[in-house]
Amino acid sequence: MDYGVAVATTTQSWKVVKRAEELGFSHAWFYDTQLLNPDVFMGMTMAAMHTDRIRLGTGVLIPSNRIEPVTANALATLNKLAPGRVDFGVGTGFTGRRTMGLKAIPLRRMQTYIERVQRLLLGETVEWDFEGEQRQIGFLNPDYGLINVADPIDLHISAMGPKARRLVAEMNAGWLNFGADEASALADLQDFHCAWQTAGNSQTPYATLFSLGCVLAEGEAIDSDRAVAQAGPYVSVFFHNLVEVTRPGSMELALGEELSQRLERYRRDVYDQYPTSGRYLHNHRGHLIRVRPEERALISADLIEAMTFTGTRSALRDRLRNLQQAGYSQFAIQIVEGQEAALEDWAEVFESL
Repeated sequence: MDYGVAVATTTQSWKVVKRAEELGFSHAWFYDTQLLNPDVFMGMTMAAMHTDRIRLGTGVLIPSNRIEPVTANALATLNKLAPGRVDFGVGTGFTGRRTMGLKAIPLRRMQTYIERVQRLLLGETVEWDFEGEQRQIGFLNPDYGLINVADPIDLHISAMGPKARRLVAEMNAGWLNFGADEASALADLQDFHCAWQTAGNSQTPYATLFSLGCVLAEGEAIDSDRAVAQAGPYVSVFFHNLVEVTRPGSMELALGEELSQRLERYRRDVYDQYPTSGRYLHNHRGHLIRVRPEERALISADLIEAMTFTGTRSALRDRLRNLQQAGYSQFAIQIVEGQEAALEDWAEVFESL
């Protein structure tokens, strides 16, 4: 199994990626979350200029936020700096659209977008509908050597539901999943493998699981300040997401009484305290970056244990072995800014497998 690192892109992310390469990590994934983080391609460019082997991927781009020629141009430029080690990760949108108060885009819109970007990266001229008109677009002078459309750029699609996973299989792409619940991750993988076989693909599928977590020191509490800093942002995102897409009191059957009550506590004590106009601007502040002070009381030990990869080295090794044996191709751990020492902890876990 390959091991990757994920970062909420900053102008310092290249340092984490450079160290990850030195430690033997195979992939680095950069979140594309405008209005939360610096630009993804600027962060990836710095990483490309300071590394030689590690693959660099967008994790993930959202079609509505970058038109096809802009995305293709950025990927081809990055491919010039890091030939043959660029990955095109794409999805229908979560953080990058929620920051603007928008929902995810339809799957078929994403599919059309991907197909156009891929054809542009092959040097083809494509039909493109924009501003109510059909146009032909393509790179005008790829032969000048300013960009790289010769080396392949692999496609990976973020897919959380069955329909999306079927699309991944239809497009013969790598699959990106996000979470930490082992039972759910394995069930999703089984569904993806079924979709892959149904699509008639002959090669082995490439499946990546992203997560946050903390490698606990001997005797360290699962809700220590360090564990909360490294793993807690994912627990926060659980509340960020559900509070916007559910009605008060509607999740008890799905979540159980206790967890449903915590969601309602977040709704009442945190979310409802924000101004009603543009409430999403406050709800997603610090999203996958840090735990906000008003959220801290909700980031409990049991939620960290259930929702993240947090535990002792031996416990994490067992969990990762299960993922590997089930067929996951890569595990990618997010390194939270300010917690860069965690990279060394995770490298030790991976080396011991």
